[in-house]
Amino acid sequence: MRARDMGIAVCQSCQSLIETPGTACPFCGAKTAIRKKDNVQKVWAFWIAGVLAYIPGNVYPIMVTESFSGAKASTIVEGVSALLHHGSYAVAIVVFVASIVVPVAKFVIIAWLALTVQFRWQVSEQRRIEAYEVIEFIGRWSMVDVFVVAALAALIQVGGLMSVKPGIGINAFALSVMFTMLSAMSFDSRGIWDAKSE
Repeated sequence: MRARDMGIAVCQSCQSLIETPGTACPFCGAKTAIRKKDNVQKVWAFWIAGVLAYIPGNVYPIMVTESFSGAKASTIVEGVSALLHHGSYAVAIVVFVASIVVPVAKFVIIAWLALTVQFRWQVSEQRRIEAYEVIEFIGRWSMVDVFVVAALAALIQVGGLMSVKPGIGINAFALSVMFTMLSAMSFDSRGIWDAKSE
């Protein structure tokens, strides 16, 4: 038995259970509904925006290093290659996983979840819940690149010898991460069970 079958809604703001869906929450005044309205469409809208922002985030430089020998712009892949070349294998792996593997995995999993719910694919709820938990877990590592560049830009300012500045690509990458987070937040996990029962 689901709360939906009993006519019970959840307040989207304070998460209180309400027996009269569609009315204002008596605790916080927010609007209540049995399910998030148009949640799959919102998931796809934010997902597409995230993918479109991810492309320039990887094509354009995310960091510009200025030294006495000149300025050098680095994309994510070039940064990973430089770290490997200098023997910083652990850091290179962390940057590669956080910048390439995690975002791509998140795009794939969100798209798969949205498709299974939207088209009522016969997939076990357990598998969908595991995929949703993976999104929740890896989401916290999405901003590692942005934090690294921000930290380097703040710490490495050695007068005319060397300085690090954020490149244009970091803005697109940060936008991609934010849109992906919004896409994951828009997904109503209760649709996992609705897909099987309807």
